[in-house]
Amino acid sequence: MRRFAQVDVVWPASFAGNPVAVVLDVEGLSTQDMQAMARWTNLSETTFVLPPSHAEASYRVRIFTPRQELPFAGHPSIGTAHAVLEAGIATPNAQGGLVQECAAGLLPLRIDMSGSQRQLFVRIPSARHQSLDAALQQQLSTALGADITPAECVNVGPTWIVAGLNSGAAVRALQPDLSVLAALSRLSGAVGISVYGRDASGEVDLVVRSFVPADGIPEDPVCGSGNGAIAAYLQANGALPSRSYCSSQGREIGYDGRVYLRIDDENRVWIGGSATTTIHGSLNR
Repeated sequence: MRRFAQVDVVWPASFAGNPVAVVLDVEGLSTQDMQAMARWTNLSETTFVLPPSHAEASYRVRIFTPRQELPFAGHPSIGTAHAVLEAGIATPNAQGGLVQECAAGLLPLRIDMSGSQRQLFVRIPSARHQSLDAALQQQLSTALGADITPAECVNVGPTWIVAGLNSGAAVRALQPDLSVLAALSRLSGAVGISVYGRDASGEVDLVVRSFVPADGIPEDPVCGSGNGAIAAYLQANGALPSRSYCSSQGREIGYDGRVYLRIDDENRVWIGGSATTTIHGSLNR
């Protein structure tokens, strides 16, 4: 029997954020086994916790969608850290945080406490940017049915096509052509498309949506790496709302996530939020 947790990420109330399945005992599982289990859970990501291979790492994690393994993903990193702390697999290091070992490298996590409420922040991999060519830019605008800022492919572990709309309301109203977005993702080597708009309500700073139809996920409820790619895009273009801001994601498909973005003194992007375990159990495999 293998310990298992399902964690709701980036919103403190259960059943409003993005769930991730975390398998805490993976001895004897092959890569094929892990992929099969990720396909079976049918969540946007399933993670598998292993002993670290680097002395400075707190634990090692492998991250799978139903179709492929990812080098990094944001909300699974936060959810896995939450589950690891809860299970006692790792404890905070001398700096009061954790270090996640994954295919994207060693990534520090910070633990912020506000009373009894814990928030976890992970520093995303350094971003690499590439402009989308004019023909693909036009196809993207047409598929979204909206005018957009100059789009870029932003690699933060996974690669996202990132573009902005003129308002948060415009982002919420999108009804994109998912078949075209899937084709654009494949052509550009991106996992999906993340778009943003400034929120005028005062509730949050940005409204974000992330579409991943090429991986069988029409829309990701709350996407950490997508938000991280947007932050890197805004930073590169001198357009950050501030060095610490909040985005809303998932409301259009029945969720209500909040992702917190921070730029540190070294201009590195951190993404974070709250997490709560909704299911404790075991897997018979």
